[in-house]
Amino acid sequence: MSKVCSICGKGKMTGNTVSHSNRKGKRTFEANLHKVEVADEKGKISKKYVCTKCLKGSKADK
Repeated sequence: MSKVCSICGKGKMTGNTVSHSNRKGKRTFEANLHKVEVADEKGKISKKYVCTKCLKGSKADK
């Protein structure tokens, strides 16, 4: 499973983990994905991975 939203394409992001003494180290942020049944243009239902932002915005029609 690739950790990418099938609607908006959101995937793995990078950033820094910052300690109390302000030392920085690399880290990754995974997208918050859920497996949802989504209907396509023809009305066929399939299971796809969708991020929560697309679910809340009703971009994924159930």
